[in-house]
Amino acid sequence: MPLFDYRCRACGHTFEALVRNDIQPDACEQCHAKDLERLPSAVAVTSKEKLQAAADSKRHKAAAIGRQETMAEQREIEHHRKEDH
Repeated sequence: MPLFDYRCRACGHTFEALVRNDIQPDACEQCHAKDLERLPSAVAVTSKEKLQAAADSKRHKAAAIGRQETMAEQREIEHHRKEDH
């Protein structure tokens, strides 16, 4: 089910619509005019380098979140130690 961009010729509003079985949107989401123009689709390009960069970025973010959780746990442990004494 492809997602297409549309522009209303009446008000200029741009929106995305999911097209199922070639049934296109019949009116603008904003002004409800029926004069719609389907915009050209952008081409998605992937390469091995882009996929690797995305995977690296995801790993770095996960590691950073893990470090933050570990630091928060350490602060909580230290806080409880101080309360106990």
